[in-house]
Amino acid sequence: MASQKILIVEDEENIAEVLIAYAKQQNYETEHFNSGKGVVSFVKQNTVDLILLDLMLPDVDGIELCKQIRAFSNVPIIMLTAKSEEIDRLQGLEIGADDYICKPFSPKEVIARIKAVLRRTSQPKANIINHNNFQLHKDDYEARLNGKSIGFTAVEFKIFLLFISHVGRVFTREDIINNVYSDTTDISDRNIDTHIKNIRKKINDIQAGLNPIAAVYSVGYKFKEQV
Repeated sequence: MASQKILIVEDEENIAEVLIAYAKQQNYETEHFNSGKGVVSFVKQNTVDLILLDLMLPDVDGIELCKQIRAFSNVPIIMLTAKSEEIDRLQGLEIGADDYICKPFSPKEVIARIKAVLRRTSQPKANIINHNNFQLHKDDYEARLNGKSIGFTAVEFKIFLLFISHVGRVFTREDIINNVYSDTTDISDRNIDTHIKNIRKKINDIQAGLNPIAAVYSVGYKFKEQV
């Protein structure tokens, strides 16, 4: 079984070194950032199992980082802070943190909390697809972009799921009909074109100018990566 990776975002080097040492003793892999700069890009481009996120950071504070990460990822986040007032604790949890530890703390306590959060959040995620800023929950037909519900109908969701599961593959309208509908009677190419139009509009309502579904002349449609 591969080691789980902990991302430690902490600007106090002595604290970071202790956390890294204790995490490695428990066979966790670690990555360390001493400021908020570059953290969001790293999380988008790498698999991370949990984030230890300090509240007070240079460049970008932990609250803002937590909000930005929650817009595209459900990775567990434990906030670290010297602020012990209840309102700070609540603010951290309301913006998506999974737990909150106040300084000074015992490294053993942090490891125990890491294990508890990972146990709590390690449910199978096969039914959740994350791609760029899209997140699709297959169980409840919920699609989100930048953390906001797109509002697809069931058919629109099935079509978008088909595309996002096969990035770059071209689907003819017939392919889409056969993959999405159990009864293809009375379903025409025009129905598919209308659904694609609606999907694009709903995505643009959230992020103007974003058009991940491209038409392929005389063939059909494909999901394209955004440059």
